[in-house]
Amino acid sequence: MKIYTLHTKQNLPISVDEAWEFLSSPKNLKTITPDYMGFHILSGADRPMFPGQIIQYIVTPVLGIKTKWVTEITHVKDKEYFVDEQRFGPYALWHHKHFIKPIEGGVEMEDIVDYKVPMGILGQMVHPILVKPKLEEIFNYRTKKLEELFGKY
Repeated sequence: MKIYTLHTKQNLPISVDEAWEFLSSPKNLKTITPDYMGFHILSGADRPMFPGQIIQYIVTPVLGIKTKWVTEITHVKDKEYFVDEQRFGPYALWHHKHFIKPIEGGVEMEDIVDYKVPMGILGQMVHPILVKPKLEEIFNYRTKKLEELFGKY
């Protein structure tokens, strides 16, 4: 069983409060997701983030195939971090940690995603060709979008 990790960091010239207000609102996920993903929240984004929150989405990651994705917010430490885990969706495992910490002149945002692709050896063969580049593309889009919204550090 191969588990992959995607690790990104980004500095923004905003306060911890501003970063937390934006990132901890599930409704803002659509803003930082590429349009071609067809991201649509079905339920669970009607209140501020809390442990145990279930959020249901529809995404269209490849070939126009709509996929239901259900995540649970499993851990929240106000203005420091939160964790979302896939309960149902395209991955065999999805565990996404979001960290926010103050730095001089702004905040550092760090994402660590541990994930496993489905379909065993076939999934592992497709990973470097399709899955990894797609995830990197999505997180690069987020970086650019957050800079558009909040400025460059």
